[in-house]
Amino acid sequence: MRRSIAVWVAALCLIASPADAQRLPPGVTPVHYTLWFAPDLEKQVFRGRETIDVRLTAATRSITLNAAEIAFDRVTITAGGRSQDARVSLDPKAEMATLTVSQTIPAGAASIAISYTGVLNDKLRGFYISSANNRSYAITQMEATDARRAFPSFDEPAFKATFDISLMIDAGDTAISNGRQTSDTPGPDPRTHTVTFATTPRMSTYLVAMVVGDFVCREGRTEDIPIRVCSTPDKLRLTGFALEAAEQQVAFFNRYFGIRYPFGKLDIIGVPDFSAGAMENTAAILFREQYLLADPERASLKTLKDVASVTSHEIAHQWFGDLVTMKWWDDIWLNEGFATWMANKPLDEWKPEWRVELDDADETQQALGLDVLRSTRRIRTPAETPDEINELFDAIAYEKTAAVLRMVEAYVGRDAMRAGIAAYLRKYSFGNAAGEDFWTEMARATGKPVDRVMKSFVDEPGAPVLSVRTSCSAGTSSITVSQQRFIAASGAVEPSPQTWVMPVCFTAGNGTPRCEVLDRPIQTIEGAGCNDTLFANAGSRGYYITDYAPDGLRRLMAAASTLSPVERTSLLGDEWWMVRSARHDIDGYLELAGSLAADDTATIISTLAARLDFTGDLIAGDLTGSPQRERFQSWIRARFGPVLSALGLPGSQDDDDQRQSRRASLLRLVGVTGNDGNVQRLARDLAMRYLDDPATLPPTVAAAVLNVAALHGDAALYERYLARVQKPSDNPEEYYRFFNALAWFSDPVLIRRTLDFALASARSQDVGSLIGGLMGRPAARDLSWSFVKAQWQKLFNKVGAIQVPAIVSATGSFCSLDASTDVRQFFAQNPVSSAARTLQQAIERIETCAAMRVRQAQPLARWLERVP
Repeated sequence: MRRSIAVWVAALCLIASPADAQRLPPGVTPVHYTLWFAPDLEKQVFRGRETIDVRLTAATRSITLNAAEIAFDRVTITAGGRSQDARVSLDPKAEMATLTVSQTIPAGAASIAISYTGVLNDKLRGFYISSANNRSYAITQMEATDARRAFPSFDEPAFKATFDISLMIDAGDTAISNGRQTSDTPGPDPRTHTVTFATTPRMSTYLVAMVVGDFVCREGRTEDIPIRVCSTPDKLRLTGFALEAAEQQVAFFNRYFGIRYPFGKLDIIGVPDFSAGAMENTAAILFREQYLLADPERASLKTLKDVASVTSHEIAHQWFGDLVTMKWWDDIWLNEGFATWMANKPLDEWKPEWRVELDDADETQQALGLDVLRSTRRIRTPAETPDEINELFDAIAYEKTAAVLRMVEAYVGRDAMRAGIAAYLRKYSFGNAAGEDFWTEMARATGKPVDRVMKSFVDEPGAPVLSVRTSCSAGTSSITVSQQRFIAASGAVEPSPQTWVMPVCFTAGNGTPRCEVLDRPIQTIEGAGCNDTLFANAGSRGYYITDYAPDGLRRLMAAASTLSPVERTSLLGDEWWMVRSARHDIDGYLELAGSLAADDTATIISTLAARLDFTGDLIAGDLTGSPQRERFQSWIRARFGPVLSALGLPGSQDDDDQRQSRRASLLRLVGVTGNDGNVQRLARDLAMRYLDDPATLPPTVAAAVLNVAALHGDAALYERYLARVQKPSDNPEEYYRFFNALAWFSDPVLIRRTLDFALASARSQDVGSLIGGLMGRPAARDLSWSFVKAQWQKLFNKVGAIQVPAIVSATGSFCSLDASTDVRQFFAQNPVSSAARTLQQAIERIETCAAMRVRQAQPLARWLERVP
């Protein structure tokens, strides 16, 4: 599953519930499910019939399986030639149903026949209802523990089985599921037809998928594997780019893994409402429309990359997660981290101009943003309840694991890594595996201590910081490296001594990278020449932060232009974390940022823009008119304004992607962070032209123009944006350009209108991102929080337990101890079990920011007095 980009980032290592608290008792194993569904889209209910073939290891009178929001009709258990009606005992809290018969069921084969009814809920989980185009759709999202809402089942990942699925649906509708369609027959009810699908390979219940509606598909093929990309009829024209990407990616993965795509056909479906970004159901991948559908002629680079990378992520899951599945949810990183790591590999081959290695480096920084908190968690964290399991889908499972895998790949070599991966997949195909199974196979295949490296990063929380110091004797340097856990909070004490086993690659001068495996708290390594500039993360493949001595840092900053773009990204990250933790004053980072203002790498500029905006908003002072804030804005305009002017606005449609992306980042930086009135007025003019004719702006620049124009926009401009949001659109990207821009207006009256719109009219999948966008803007932060508190129950009822963590996470945008106390007190009175970790992270972010603000305000003021 690909998290929505707007979805919460979570990570506090909580103590799990008692062992097996919500796991099914042993002794019964499913072998095959025969499932029949009859959804009633008008009444938002469904009927179901199923037969589960099972094997019992011992005689028993009762069988327990998972069920939630299911009304049982009749249950019959057949074994040894005898059928018995079963009594059903429900445990709603544990989401279990126990089936009990009067006479003992013998060990061996048995079958369970169940007829039941369920609800097509509006919470985007299980079997649920979705609305678009003046009609309803039935859609599924089973991960992590919601198959039990669609059919009583052994709803744990290790219980793999085969599935036969059929659906009785309205005469005018179509259905798609995991297997290829084998028949389509009229009835049996009036004005219906029944669609039947082929038996699936062995798979876990959370990978079952069904969609019902008027879906249409564009067809393609890779080798002899049929591939379809499907959508509602109004958006079929936007499916071509995703189909092209999918065809390339399946071919790439076939070659890379040496294991042919194992599921016969591949359907990829964009649906109107979806809780995640996408979900890797076996051979039937479901997507939120904005991450699948694109008009290549009018799509921004970001949209094209999102479509290609999310598609690649989900197709990689067909091997990592579907073919081989983790045994239990504590190893979800075996699914998500691997798919994240693999996603950019086919893109690098297909679109080398996208420079996806920079996206890899950026993802590493995203992971560190969570991992530098005290409240982070281990990659492998115990989880028993559905709420605990759902909170495992965070940047630790995805981006941190991917970063660790990139580090391991750089250490063992690409060919060796590929051979180890292929061996692992072959060994556990159609089965389940744990972390130890992976790293044992990798160590065997590569001959290197991958098991020691992986175990230390999987089972240790947090991120290491390497303190690098050099000394010189007889013309030769020695490098002393000490490691400890990094904590972002100013003056924080390391919670406990930790030592990782990690490959570290150094470059000195123009030399070839030299790699060493560090496994002790302090190690000394022979260096090169005494005057060489040392960089301690060659290729930015290491998952750690580097703390350089002042003289070494000065040399690095002076030589930053000689580093590769990914290495500059890493250096910017290292120095930012030094500032956040008060190890370094902020002036050094600002000097480095200023020296890179004209950098031609879009990722460098977007990274600088985000951190300088943070500095202007939360350190330079919140209040307009603050002298310190105004001096900071003046520096932004003076340093970055000329670069934007040289690029030009709106720029040529023919400019390459890097130039367009730099232009968009600099427009926001100068126009918003720098509060440049001329840029704001120009953005307003460009936005008005765009409203009349979208062809007047390069697609990659359009969103930035709309956002900057909104900053001081009036009610008339707001009305035009809102009208575009409320007007039916067949282009998700166009819709979200205006939807997201609503959060950028500063007028309190317009902010309140946006908040009311979020509650009353926004799709539940989008409420968290809109409120998060508002709370990220200084003018809207306090109003938004007051609204959340006042309307909490209505918001919770609208978005549900799966989506509400996005709202909880948004509170981390505050930067004062008073705000921390307020947030803590509110959620003490309104606890959200599905966001326990998220809340702890948000509070820690607030308090860390508050400490940074106190620590860096004076260094910032002194630096601003010195700059021209």
